[in-house]
Amino acid sequence: QAQLAESGGGSVQAGGTLRLSCELSTHTSSGYCMGWFRQAPGKEREGVASIDHDGTVSYEESVKGRFAIRKEAKNIVYLQMNSLKPEDTAMYYCAAHAHWGCSLGQDQYDYWGQGTQVTVSS
Repeated sequence: QAQLAESGGGSVQAGGTLRLSCELSTHTSSGYCMGWFRQAPGKEREGVASIDHDGTVSYEESVKGRFAIRKEAKNIVYLQMNSLKPEDTAMYYCAAHAHWGCSLGQDQYDYWGQGTQVTVSS
């Protein structure tokens, strides 16, 4: 069993930056794949970035070069978001799983946070 807690959302103007944080609480020593997903109003949830326990990362095409995911400790992950655009506005969710393989496929993920809102104004 694991729990996730996100923080760091907010409102910024286009071109601004935000950093989201996610802390995974667990009693196991398993390595986790952790990912960030987002869901805009009226749209399906989509994967944004993922990082495996060995540091391997993946990004959704529209955020490459603007967003960076990194792991500071075993179970703390950050999503640095630069050059934000209005289309980045969404609820952002942190997720994790301990299965083999790490990608943006959300069906893999077993644990989800409550979400943090990111709003980018033009």
